[in-house]
Amino acid sequence: MLLRARQFVFAFPRPALLMGVVNATPDSFYEGARFGDASAAVAHALRLVDEGADIIDVGGESSRPGAGSVSEAEELKRVMPVLEALSGRAAIALSIDTVKSGVARQALRAGACIINDIAANRQDEGMWRLAAESGAAYVAVHMRGTPATMQENPVYDDVVPEVDRFFEDRLKRLLSCGVNPEQVVLDAGLGFGKRMEDNLRLLANLRRFTRWERPLLVGASRKSFVGAASGAKVQERLPPSLACACWGVANGAGIIRCHDVAATRHALRMTEALMKQQTNAGNHTYRQ
Repeated sequence: MLLRARQFVFAFPRPALLMGVVNATPDSFYEGARFGDASAAVAHALRLVDEGADIIDVGGESSRPGAGSVSEAEELKRVMPVLEALSGRAAIALSIDTVKSGVARQALRAGACIINDIAANRQDEGMWRLAAESGAAYVAVHMRGTPATMQENPVYDDVVPEVDRFFEDRLKRLLSCGVNPEQVVLDAGLGFGKRMEDNLRLLANLRRFTRWERPLLVGASRKSFVGAASGAKVQERLPPSLACACWGVANGAGIIRCHDVAATRHALRMTEALMKQQTNAGNHTYRQ
């Protein structure tokens, strides 16, 4: 299975890719990845690269529950200096976390190769056609509503088949817009318009989505449902976040979006070492 992101081509199976989070915003939910100053955001991104990040995901608009939108001009003001600095200093895949096609277009011109789109629930095809013409990878994220409204009493009969149907529909729509399936990443949207139990069900049933033969992205890092399920406050959510990351990789995820790259990398490499031994054990017959 291949993932094509302009000049980057990732072949799976492989060790899970680490997507490090850099929020060029003053109001993201986790202060450890919140940088209103561009130079501080660039420095943090380069630290994440040193820690082993394969992708740097730069965002200029908070997607925390209840967050309002910012203007395109403001979002560009926040992200463009960061992307421009990184594209010249780090040989790494850059992702733009945006719902605005205008922002995505400028980010791609600055060197980004991935569009991380939490608004893949839209009907407007502009973002998808941009992905098609640019060759950028496209992360299709499941979300109900918008960040401002998504946590207003979200209710599902069964979240797993609903997300599965969403993936089927979006793969068809993307293909109709000219997006090569090898450009597409699927993200179940943990925390985006879902109750704690919905997030846990999606993680528990993650392997179901591998049938689409596209890389699965898991972004559970330090989110509120992680705290609700584990009892951990925001600053204490690294251990349960690592548990979600390791579970995700053991159940088919190929990309982990995280704030704490070094710790996540160590945890995932250990998980993958165990998975390899489990596979090898299945190829041997032991005598008792």
